[in-house]
Amino acid sequence: MEVEARIVRLELAETFVIARDATDFADVVQVAITHENATGYGEAAPVDRYDESPKSAKRFVEEHGSLLGDDPFALEDVGERLATIPGEQAAKAALDAALHDLQGKLLGLPAARLLGLPRSGPPTSWTIWLGDPADMARRAETAARSYRRLKLKLGGADGLDVERVRAVRSVTDLPLQVDVNEAWTFDEAVDALGQLDDLGVAYCEQPLRAGDEKGRELRDRSTVPIFVDEDCHVLADVARCAEIAHGVNIKLAKSGGIREAIRVVHAARALRLGVMVGCMLESGLGIAAACCVAPLCDYVDLDGNLLLREDPCPGVDLVDGVQVPATAPGLGVAVAFE
Repeated sequence: MEVEARIVRLELAETFVIARDATDFADVVQVAITHENATGYGEAAPVDRYDESPKSAKRFVEEHGSLLGDDPFALEDVGERLATIPGEQAAKAALDAALHDLQGKLLGLPAARLLGLPRSGPPTSWTIWLGDPADMARRAETAARSYRRLKLKLGGADGLDVERVRAVRSVTDLPLQVDVNEAWTFDEAVDALGQLDDLGVAYCEQPLRAGDEKGRELRDRSTVPIFVDEDCHVLADVARCAEIAHGVNIKLAKSGGIREAIRVVHAARALRLGVMVGCMLESGLGIAAACCVAPLCDYVDLDGNLLLREDPCPGVDLVDGVQVPATAPGLGVAVAFE
């Protein structure tokens, strides 16, 4: 199989602001795998938080593409070979997605059909970036016309996080979830969560720094369900997550691909954890791969392509708040790979 990789810059429609970062663009790595006159595509969305970058992801694909072998259907063997090399989960996810896309094209079937799953899952949430309470409320009021759930980014250093949620709640009755991106201390989390319960917050994502020793105590004290993101990457993490949280956020860029993500889902279910699937800032190509996991989840946060000024890889449509991939073979996404 022939493997190629390129870095693509995605321009955002507005500045992305969370507790630890702000940016106007995202660089992703798109991968092409060609076999028997068919080409499958995948996308890596590496982030600094996990010591990965577009350059390192592209280098990984170029240096280790030979590990794919010559059989695009040998996903278990490929996964085992890639797992022997530490790190670069986003790059591995791109290769995994490209193989799923390639399989579907070779067989003439959508990737979801090959996995035995429906095309779509629950409605996606729409992310309201961190800002002052009034601004977040204005953006939430506008988003409520098109989306069925809202995700609020919190973790501001000004101590106004509860006010942010209260301001948004004053303009919409939609289900709300909040994402703190590791920004709260234990005491801040206890105080805020005690107030968020009265505001009808469905769950709070990653309130404490990953690995915080007080995670279990916070889980036990909180009346708002806690989901972990930065604490949960692969199957081996799930058992510990069950000790500190009520649910996990699965992302292909962390798990290393669709197959490992599905394993994480099943392990989480066995431990009675809630499950959500999330994304990085990605084009429709990355979102289409994540949509393969969405039918197995309680919550979906796959709005990465919707945040772009222009999606270079169309093929996922928002239908009544649900991200629905096209019915074309593979991931169903149009990619111009030059």
